[in-house]
Amino acid sequence: MGDGGVRGGFYVGLGLALSSSAFIGSSFILKKKGLLRLCRRGRARAGQGGHAYLQEWLWWAGLLCMGIGEAANFAAYAFAPATLVTPLGALSVLVSAVLSSVFLNEQLNVHGKIGCILSILGSTVMVIHAPQEEEVSSLESMAEKLKDPGFIVFAACVLVSSLLLIFVAGPRYGQSNVLVYVLVCSAIGSLSVSCVKGLGIALKELFSGKPVLKEPLGWVLLVCLVICISVQINYLNKALDIFNTSVVTPIYYVLFTTAVMTCSAILFKEWQHMVLDNIIGTVSGFLTIVSGIFLLHAFRDVPFTPDLLPLFLQGRADPHSSWRSADQHQSCQHQPLLPSEDKGSRSTEEEEGEEG
Repeated sequence: MGDGGVRGGFYVGLGLALSSSAFIGSSFILKKKGLLRLCRRGRARAGQGGHAYLQEWLWWAGLLCMGIGEAANFAAYAFAPATLVTPLGALSVLVSAVLSSVFLNEQLNVHGKIGCILSILGSTVMVIHAPQEEEVSSLESMAEKLKDPGFIVFAACVLVSSLLLIFVAGPRYGQSNVLVYVLVCSAIGSLSVSCVKGLGIALKELFSGKPVLKEPLGWVLLVCLVICISVQINYLNKALDIFNTSVVTPIYYVLFTTAVMTCSAILFKEWQHMVLDNIIGTVSGFLTIVSGIFLLHAFRDVPFTPDLLPLFLQGRADPHSSWRSADQHQSCQHQPLLPSEDKGSRSTEEEEGEEG
C-alpha cells in the first residue's frame, strides 16, 4: 500500500476517533437528562433500585449514542495508531463537560475552561506529530508481531504485576491507595487495546471476503478481549466505589494512556521511524492533555469567584490605588513585632513632655 493509502487510513481513523469522543460525550448528557426528567416526575431513581429509566426515550438515545461511539472507537484502532486513538478519548470528557454546562446548567469554572483549552491544544499537537505505525494489514502479520520477544516480555510483566496487585497489594492497600486498582485497570487495558487492534484487522479482512472465521487467532483475541474488559470493569468499579471520581478519572486516564502507548510502541514499533521533533511533539501533546484533564477534574468542585482576583483585574479599583494599598500592606509587615509596647512607651514619653 502506498503512502497515500496509509495517510488515507490514518485520516479515517482520526475521524472515527473524533466522532467516537463526540458520541460518547453526548451520551452522558442524554442519559442524565432522561434521569432528571424521571426525578421531576417523582419516579423511582436508578440509585434507589428503580428501572423506570427503561421507559424514557432520552435514556435510550444516550445508550444508542454510547454504542455508536464505542463502535467508532473500535473501528478507529483498525485504521490509526493506538498512540493517537487512545489519547483522543480524553475529548469525550471535554465534550461531556461543555455540554453539561450548556444543557444541564452545571457550572464550568475557570479551571475547567482552561482544562478544556489545554485538552484541545494537546490533541491538536498529537494529531500533527502522531506516529505512522509499521503497517499491519493481515492477521498473519499480527501473529508475527505477537510472537516478538519484546512484546512477550511486556505481556508477561503486565500479567505478573497485575496478579501481584490483585492478590498481594489489593487486600492490604486497595482500600487506602487509589493506585492499586487503577494500575490493574491500566495494565490490563493496554492488552485489551492490542486485542481490539487485532480484531479490527480481522473484521477488515472479513468484509473483504477472506475466510477469517477459520483463523484461530481471531477467536483467541476475542476471548482475551472479553477477559481483559471484564477485569477492567471490575477493578475500575472498585476504585470508583472507594475513591472520588475526580481523583480516579485523571489518574486512570494518565496511567491507561501511558500503558497503551508503551504497549503499542513495543508491538507495532511506532517510534522507530519517527524523527526527534515528532517524538517531542507527541510527548508534549500527551502531557498537555494530561494537564487539561487534571484541571478539568481535580478542581471541578472548587469555586472560583472574581473576588479571588487582584483588584486591578476586577476593574473595581484604580490600579495605582491597589498598588498603594499593597505598599501600605507591605510597610505594615515590616513594623516591629511588639507594636503595643512601642506604642505604650511613646505615649509615656508624650505624657512626660506635657507634664514638663
